[in-house]
Amino acid sequence: MTGSLTIKNGKYYAVLNIYEDGKRKKKWINSGLPEKGNKRKAEAFLREKIAEYERLEGIVQTDILFADYIRHWLTHIARKVDEVTMQGYKTLADSHILPYFDQKKIPLRNLDHTMIQRYMDEKHECGRLDGKGGLSPRSLRLHKNIISQTLDLAVQTKLIPANPCQFVELPQNVRYESTFYTTAQLQDLFTALQGDELLPLVKITVLYGLRRSELLGLQWDSIDFERKTMTIRHTVSKVTEVVAKDKTKNASSRRTFPLTEEAEAIFRRAKEQEQQNRAAFGREYQENAYVFKWADGHPYSPDYISHRFNRLLKKHGLPHIRFHELRHSCASLLIDMGFTLKDVQEWLGHSDIKMTANIYAHLDTARKTNMADSIAARFGAA
Repeated sequence: MTGSLTIKNGKYYAVLNIYEDGKRKKKWINSGLPEKGNKRKAEAFLREKIAEYERLEGIVQTDILFADYIRHWLTHIARKVDEVTMQGYKTLADSHILPYFDQKKIPLRNLDHTMIQRYMDEKHECGRLDGKGGLSPRSLRLHKNIISQTLDLAVQTKLIPANPCQFVELPQNVRYESTFYTTAQLQDLFTALQGDELLPLVKITVLYGLRRSELLGLQWDSIDFERKTMTIRHTVSKVTEVVAKDKTKNASSRRTFPLTEEAEAIFRRAKEQEQQNRAAFGREYQENAYVFKWADGHPYSPDYISHRFNRLLKKHGLPHIRFHELRHSCASLLIDMGFTLKDVQEWLGHSDIKMTANIYAHLDTARKTNMADSIAARFGAA
C-alpha cells in the first residue's frame, strides 16, 4: 500500500491509496499535527497508518523489489506454461522489463499504476533495442501481460491489496495490413527456386497456408497416401531454443487437408530421397520421422528456413516478404477465388474468425465490389 502526506487547513493529513472492490480510492486521515515543526511526526504517522491498513487487509509485509518479484513469478509460471511460451516470457523480461525496474529499485508494495504507465509510455516512445523508435501496441500488450500476471500473483499471495496494472492505458492497436505475393509473383518465385532444396517447402506452405512451425513439424504419420490426406498434428518452434511438440498451437490448428496431386508428388519424392540418403549416410544418418530435413537426416532449424528464404529473394531480385507471409499469400489466393472468411479461417486454423477478419477482411475486394454493384443496380432499377 502507498500513501503520502498532504497539508490541509494547516494540518498534516495522511492520504492512503486503498482499494475497495478492486478500485483504487484515496482515504484522508487527519493526523491532528500542525504543519509547523511536525514533519517527522507526520511521516511516522503516515507509516503507522499504512501498516495499520495493511494489517486490516491481511497484507503480508515485505520489502521485496518489484524486479525480484518478476523473477519469482517467472519461476512460478514455468510450471504452468509450455516451453515456447516460457521462452517468450523470459526473453521479454530479460531484455526489457527487468533492466528497467532493476534500475528503478521500486519495492513491490510501492508500485502504482503511474509507474507502470511511465514504463509503457517510455517503451512506446523509444523502446526498441536497436534504438530505432518505440515498441508497437501489440508488443506493449505482451509486456503488460507479464507485469499484470506478476501482480496478480502478488495479490493472490497477499503481498499487495490489488493489481495496479488494470489502470494502465496502452495505445490502440494499429490494424495489421498483411504483405503477400500475387499469383503471378508466386509463379515467379516457383520458377526462381527450381532445383533449390527450399522449393518443396515453399510450395507446401503456399498450398495449405501453413505456419512455419507446422511445416517443419510435418512427420510421416501426418501423411496418409492411401486416404490422400495430410493432418497437422506436430509443430517445431523456436524463440531462443528449438522446441518440438506433439500438439498444435490450438485445437483449431489440428486440421486435415486433402492431398493435391502436386503435394502428393512432393511427399513421395521426399520419401524416396529419405531412403536414398539413409543408404548413402549409413550409420551417420540421423533417424527421425520428419518429412523435411537435411540430407543426413537432422531436422531443419526454423531460423535457417527464414534466413535462407530471405537470401533467395535477394539473389533473384524478388520483392521482400517474410516466410510467414507465404501463409498470407495463400489466404489472399483463397479470397480472390471467392472463398469466404469462414473458409479461410478453417483452412488456416485460426481459433477465432475475428483474427481472420482483422488480418484479411480488407482483401475481400471482389465481394465488396459485387455488393456495391448490387446496391447501385437496385437504385438504377428504381
